[in-house]
Amino acid sequence: MKSERWTALLGADPRAWLLESEEPAARWIALTHLLDRPGDDPDVVEAHDAVVGDDEVRCYVGALPTWDVDSGLSGHNSPGFAPNQLNLLADMGIGASDDPRIEELLDAMLEHQDAEGRFQSFGRLRRLPEPIWSSLLCDTHAITEVLVRFGRTDDARVIRSLERMAADISQTSQGMAWPCVPHAPTGFRGPGRKNDFCPQVTLEGLRALARLPDSRRPSNILEVAGVALRAWRVRGDEKPYMFGHGRQFKTVKWPTFWYDIYEALDTLGRYPELWLGEESDSALGQDVSDRRRALAELAACLIAYNFGTDGTVTPLSCYRGFEAFSFGQKKQPSAFATAHLCAVLRRLDGLAEDIGAVDVTRLGSSKGGTGTAVPPRA
Repeated sequence: MKSERWTALLGADPRAWLLESEEPAARWIALTHLLDRPGDDPDVVEAHDAVVGDDEVRCYVGALPTWDVDSGLSGHNSPGFAPNQLNLLADMGIGASDDPRIEELLDAMLEHQDAEGRFQSFGRLRRLPEPIWSSLLCDTHAITEVLVRFGRTDDARVIRSLERMAADISQTSQGMAWPCVPHAPTGFRGPGRKNDFCPQVTLEGLRALARLPDSRRPSNILEVAGVALRAWRVRGDEKPYMFGHGRQFKTVKWPTFWYDIYEALDTLGRYPELWLGEESDSALGQDVSDRRRALAELAACLIAYNFGTDGTVTPLSCYRGFEAFSFGQKKQPSAFATAHLCAVLRRLDGLAEDIGAVDVTRLGSSKGGTGTAVPPRA
């Protein structure tokens, strides 16, 4: 394996360990995301087939929800929200054609779209006695992303949703980004100030659009990415409602799908112009050195708060119900979690020197903290 700078940040290169793992999803990530092997590579084909045939993966696919039935979820920050489940399967290497139940769920998602082009999900909104179809941005962005990931990008309904997504970018108090747009029939909207950007919705939108060719992205997409990165840079002075940047943000909770350090880096790392752009960019309102520093700080925290000295990741926080997977326990290293985080760090290989220069114990805390960041757990 070719030596890469990001591996030196971990104390040990975990790639050989990942390739020898008994966990097929970890091998698939290592081959495709860490070694750039193509889909028809024999080792990739073997790993993919092993993922498809894995008993736990098959059980998980078999439990996918019915889209037009109220699942009783408390919100989109639930691992049981169908788009979150599909994103996890895609992270493992599962494609739409690997099981007919996935295709059926995607077809059902396409059937529910409001008059403005936003996709809808079925469930209860606060203060309403009965479940309804709603199209909050945290519905449509998550749905649109999985439809793109599973090959439905050229469906007319997905194209319409992507166009709506671009049109929903607004001038917020923090800059051009996505706010929480009220649900039109009821006026319901999420908590927080009306004119603030929503960190979760903004990352979802950025990640969905990052999966498109440059020619299909909005012209102001980098400005939006700059606003998402700004949330970290000004964390000592501003705290988006419900979205802090302390130790809980820095410690990945598995499986990951909600606003945290992984989601921020996984999304922003898809926009290398943030750290490779001009020295001063008036549209972003930041110097490239400031953006590099912010991304380096985030990456250094990802390593310090999640990796061990042997270059592996032992989960420190997990949702219940995933005990059968390596990322659903907190006692030993998880090959899947390790490969997942390594794939994000590899995108930032060009920032390795900046990342290595960060001392996470000297970083400031989030607003409301003591002024000094809470250190990583031993």
